[in-house]
Formats: sequence, C-alpha cells, structure tokens
Amino acid sequence: MGKPTDLVQGTLDLLILKTISLEPMNGWAIAKRIVQVSGSVLQVQQGSLYPALHRLEHQGWIMAEWRDSENRRRAKFYSLTAAGRKRLQSELDNWHRLSNAIGLVIEAV
Repeated sequence: MGKPTDLVQGTLDLLILKTISLEPMNGWAIAKRIVQVSGSVLQVQQGSLYPALHRLEHQGWIMAEWRDSENRRRAKFYSLTAAGRKRLQSELDNWHRLSNAIGLVIEAV
C-alpha cells in the first residue's frame, strides 16, 4: 500500500460536512474517521482541518459545542446546521458532476 495522500484541494469541506452529517464529532474524531473510511489513503493534517472547521463555522454551515470527549477531556464537537445540510447536498452534486466529467475524459483519451 502507498503512503497516505494529502487531500485534493477543495475536497476538505465536503469530507468534513459528510463526516459530521450523521453525528457531531470533535476535530480529532473527524480526522480519524476520514482516515478510517478511506482505508488510510486520505489523511487530514491539523494545520488544514482546524482552519477549515473555523471557516465552515464562520459561514454558518456547522456549529460547535463544548462537550466531554471519550477520554473525558473537553473538546469542541461540530455538527451541521440546516444551511450546512443544504451546502453538503450542493457540494455532493458538484463532486458527482466533476468526478463524472473527469471519468469521461480519462476513458475517452
């Protein structure tokens, strides 16, 4: 297996929104879940994750709430807002459109 891959630019927001769409998670859990689900192919660096979380919160797509984590430490847990659910659907639609177009080019060339 190759080394983990840094995320393609522009996909981090989509991955964060999708990851927290089922349940609120803290930053560490979000990063861990992305690595887990991707079979350790994708990795999210803290230097990218936390600025993205703050940006998404500022845009009103996620909200943060302080809670106790599994290890009994206080952590911010992030969840989607109603606007975030709409944004997630928009991001998913864009991703499908883009990935289908790339697939067409790769198969045709």
